[in-house]
Amino acid sequence: MSTQTPTITEDTARHVLWHYGSDGGLQPGNGTQRLMEAIDAADMVNVERLRLGFPELVGAMLTAKNDLDGISRLQQIAGAA
Repeated sequence: MSTQTPTITEDTARHVLWHYGSDGGLQPGNGTQRLMEAIDAADMVNVERLRLGFPELVGAMLTAKNDLDGISRLQQIAGAA
């Protein structure tokens, strides 16, 4: 498991917010939508595999899902808070 957290860009924050139905979200393209669905459905072993290719997106998804203030943090990054 990586100990580094990649920087989450405004676009990625907005896409993840959209995925979770939160204010400040912006619908991504179909490929990114499917990738987020895969990350959301994967067990941790496969999430870590997906992180190898998509570290920023996986980091943002895990922030939204697992951190108490994750959605708020993504909204700040997206400029929505």
